[in-house]
Amino acid sequence: MPAIALIREGKTPSDERVALTPAQCKWLQKNLPGCTITVQSSATRCFTDKEYELAGITVQEDVSDCDIMFGIKEVPVSMLIPDKTYVFFSHTKKKQSYNQALMHAMMDKNITLIDYECLEHEDGQRIIGFGFFAGIVGAHNGIMAYGNRTGQFSLGRVYKSKDYRALIHTYFGLKLPNIKIVVTGSGRVAHGILEIMNLMDVQDVEEDDFLSKEFAYPVYVHLKGAGLYRHRATGKYNREHFHNHPEEYDCLFENYYSQADILMNGIYWTPNMPRLFEMEALKDKSFRISTIADITDDKNGSVPCNLGDAVISDPVYGVNRQTFEKTAPYLPESVDVMAVGNLPNELPRDASRYFGEQLIKHVLGDLVRDGNEIIEKATILRKGKLTEHFEYLSDYALH
Repeated sequence: MPAIALIREGKTPSDERVALTPAQCKWLQKNLPGCTITVQSSATRCFTDKEYELAGITVQEDVSDCDIMFGIKEVPVSMLIPDKTYVFFSHTKKKQSYNQALMHAMMDKNITLIDYECLEHEDGQRIIGFGFFAGIVGAHNGIMAYGNRTGQFSLGRVYKSKDYRALIHTYFGLKLPNIKIVVTGSGRVAHGILEIMNLMDVQDVEEDDFLSKEFAYPVYVHLKGAGLYRHRATGKYNREHFHNHPEEYDCLFENYYSQADILMNGIYWTPNMPRLFEMEALKDKSFRISTIADITDDKNGSVPCNLGDAVISDPVYGVNRQTFEKTAPYLPESVDVMAVGNLPNELPRDASRYFGEQLIKHVLGDLVRDGNEIIEKATILRKGKLTEHFEYLSDYALH
């Protein structure tokens, strides 16, 4: 069986998450015949080197004898070891320009790249990810930002809680005003958002009621594909057809932006999909939304006023409704945007434990078997060359 390494995160700012916890590594070495795991020493990982050593796992600087390198975020070019298999979130499948040099380096170094984001069930549902905890943290931060803007209540920061259980305790006694929230999406991110809605005692209401009524208590409406998109010709929504031909659909979100105070965005988006709204909508006097938590976080994407990542230490910025320029948050003439690319890093131990469970359950066994279709379809590069499923990246990979 190939030897596994948990590599140190090298991207700046540093990410504290890890693919497998000490307890999970110990379980794998005991229960998966031939499995050996080496942890590359790290001073910033949420689980310390000592915790891995106490679990009986080898911790050292040099992991070049290992075959499969598990990371989380993009690996800096200087840290890539030639001829290895890497598994991490590469953020290259949408031809992200900021990672083009990384793609070229992996090709030059004869690397095999398997991307967590591309591991999918037969119906296209992603198998593994941190989305649930992104939804948890993003929803909290969105509500926090609204409280900061209005002064009606106050929420602390997630990362100041020891763990998720401690975070939940901070909601005891929280009484939200009569706000109306739109939640979009149907995947793990949306599930995390809904978890926080329930914990904060925000009530679920039907679409028609949300659009036509005000309430004496906080409410949310949950919009999935059928509630957000209509085919331009037929007036209907078909999930498979939408994902194959999104350019043929219109977005219905305009009906909601005059009725909502907060948008919690958890939809998957690609450039050929309609946006929730266009930038000019911010000038519309009926645009009631003052706080946007863009948890899926695509710059200029489904939420066009996402002007780029903020950071955990300062997660909210404003966007001027007239000039569309970035401003300080909480100004009268701005809409507040919470857009952070590594939200689960506010609860790194819980998020890592959750991620590792998925990795063990759905991926690790298949990874060591030749010809597994799920792994094949998630392999962007094999020995430095684009695989059949990712030939559409050929212009991006040229250098």
